[in-house]
Amino acid sequence: MAVKFQDYYQTLGVARTATAEEIKLGFRNLARIHHPDVAKNKVAGEAKFKEINEAYEVLGDPEKRRRYDELGAKWQDGPGAAPDHAFDGSHGPGGRPSAGGGFEYDGTGFSDFFESFFGGSPGGMRSAFEGRTEPRDVEADLLVTLEEALHGSSRKITLRRPGAKGAGERSDTYQVRIPAGIREGQRIRLAGQGDPGPGGSSAGAGDLYLRVRLARHPNFSVQGADLEYDLDLAPWEAVLGVRVNIPSLDGNSSLRVPPGTAAGVRLRLRGLGLPREGGVRGDLLATVRLCTPTPVSDDERALWKQLATISRFNPRTES
Repeated sequence: MAVKFQDYYQTLGVARTATAEEIKLGFRNLARIHHPDVAKNKVAGEAKFKEINEAYEVLGDPEKRRRYDELGAKWQDGPGAAPDHAFDGSHGPGGRPSAGGGFEYDGTGFSDFFESFFGGSPGGMRSAFEGRTEPRDVEADLLVTLEEALHGSSRKITLRRPGAKGAGERSDTYQVRIPAGIREGQRIRLAGQGDPGPGGSSAGAGDLYLRVRLARHPNFSVQGADLEYDLDLAPWEAVLGVRVNIPSLDGNSSLRVPPGTAAGVRLRLRGLGLPREGGVRGDLLATVRLCTPTPVSDDERALWKQLATISRFNPRTES
């Protein structure tokens, strides 16, 4: 069962030589258009948002990007699909067992390509090679948005299993509850829904585990239960102080920037992060970035020159 190659560079609209910053910018620009909260077509937006997230999950991670680029040398002679022998549904690159071992998933938020190439193998998972008689656990990644992690949700997941020798594949669909407060790396267990082994097993089936991966957000990065946000300010806003509206998972929130705020200062909005253990929420941390206006008009340039003349401030001598 061949797996279609995913061109992550094309998905993000960046060149293969793109820098890490260009990749991040490409993701953010697209995510702000297709995020389910703002997309005009919610269904299409959600699907596109998942594609963008998967691409950034790989290209935004130096090690994953290196592995992906190494794979690229093997498929460039083809018309955009990986060779059948590279992803046959039971082996990952180099002959290692893939996360699913012939299993495919719908509704996890990740493509079969991602699962085949980047899906991890849980501890103790047995391979699907001939001679195996025991049941085994099956694991897949589950893409969860920050909004789902905060409020909880329900997701329909379909698991397509390889049939026994001579039989067709079998599909099972589950309604999976994503509890509020779930964190990156946690696993949702569906007991007895794994692989029973060839021809069935008197020991029953293994379990199906869905490992949570938090979706990248166009506005926030995640540090534990805290959310980090880049707050862009004009120089005069930092000097004079300002009250700004910034996005949060609860809608827009008002933040007071005190006069004399320097670049790099982190301003805290308490209780607007993700849930910690025990249900208490983390914070939203806004890190100040000063933005230089460009271009400037002749009148603006004259005012800047006037300020430079009358100001006694010298950043190279101030402690």
